[in-house]
Amino acid sequence: MNNTQQTALVTGANKGIGFETARQLARQGFTVWLGCRGKGRGEAAVRELAPDGDVRFVRLDVTDDASVRAAAAHIGDTTGALDVLINNAGIVVGDGEGHVSAVRAETIQQIFAVNFYGPLRVTQVFLPLVQKARAGRIVNVSSSMGSLTTITDPSQPWGQMPAFAYSSSKSVLNTLTGWLGNELAGSPIKVNSVCPGYNSTDLNGHQGTQHPSEGAKVVVRAATLPDDGPSGTFFDANGPVGW
Repeated sequence: MNNTQQTALVTGANKGIGFETARQLARQGFTVWLGCRGKGRGEAAVRELAPDGDVRFVRLDVTDDASVRAAAAHIGDTTGALDVLINNAGIVVGDGEGHVSAVRAETIQQIFAVNFYGPLRVTQVFLPLVQKARAGRIVNVSSSMGSLTTITDPSQPWGQMPAFAYSSSKSVLNTLTGWLGNELAGSPIKVNSVCPGYNSTDLNGHQGTQHPSEGAKVVVRAATLPDDGPSGTFFDANGPVGW
């Protein structure tokens, strides 16, 4: 994929994996739109990334229709097309989370609002801009905890963790990837889910075992796939992950 003067949007990019993804894409020559709900936090992140390349703030709340549409209008008016869309924004909620028998319905709704309905909303609104690019890329930042293959494997620890709401949100996000991949088959657009691994971020209280820049490498790989790269797949740093 030729990166010259291409544009990318990364949601939830003021910190963590999204921040490092924005940095790596900027270093590759992309104009990167850093999506963030808060203007102050977003602009501070843009200032920090200024030495790495062309990074621009756009206010974007993935749970708000008006915010997403305003961001799309601004990016469309400024650059005309969007080469890469990265649905990175995500949350976990400690209060009410747990196993299937104990999780609160309100917790599921809160997590799904960001982790599933957010990417769905952003993708639907921004898809026309991605379709204007020569060969668009859509990346959904998922987790191995969303893999039914993984959580039903007795040798894996993830299925025993009390995180039904979060893992379910990622399972449904993977379903979005599969269906969108089917819909866009035959087009130059590639859509994939990726698991960036266990990174030290606010999301897990910085208990992760690797720096977010390592997880960002997996995201950037999906964002810069060549024309003969895969679409409608789910992979991590080691290769394909079972759905």
